[in-house]
Order: sequence, then C-alpha cells, then structure tokens
Amino acid sequence: MKKESVEIIRDALEVMELPVFISMKDLKQKYKYLAKYYHPDICKDKEKMVKINQAYEILKNYMTNFKFTFSDEEIHKQFPEDAHASKFRF
Repeated sequence: MKKESVEIIRDALEVMELPVFISMKDLKQKYKYLAKYYHPDICKDKEKMVKINQAYEILKNYMTNFKFTFSDEEIHKQFPEDAHASKFRF
C-alpha cells in the first residue's frame, strides 16, 4: 500500500523532531545538530542517521519546490491525487 504524501512528510517531521511551522534555516540547523549527535562514528545506531538523511531530503525537497507550510491542507494542495482517491468509497 502506497503511503500518502501527508504521511511521508509527517513521518519525516517526526524523525527530524520538528514542528509543522519551520523555516529552511530551522531545518538545516536541526539537520546539522542531529547529524552531529547521530553520526555513525559516535552513535551505534547507524539506521538512525540513514532515516535522518532521508527525512532531511524529503523536507528540503518539499520546501524548495513548494515553499508552503507542512499543514495537511497545504500538503493536499501540492499532492491533490492523494486526497482525490479518498473521496470515493471502495
């Protein structure tokens, strides 16, 4: 089952430990902090850094391409195909 864009972005925000309203500067600062804390040479949990890198790329891409907040309403505006399918009964 394919994850909706809202779920993907919410998961990325959770991994990065970020609130819904952030700036690109906030995102970069948090990434640097987490990368330093969870760096594979320091932390034994190597998967955590992989998740942080993936989450950072997802959020950075969204902010760069769409420049909106991470509210559910804004995410559905940018990915209308996800919300469209939920309007029908299966």
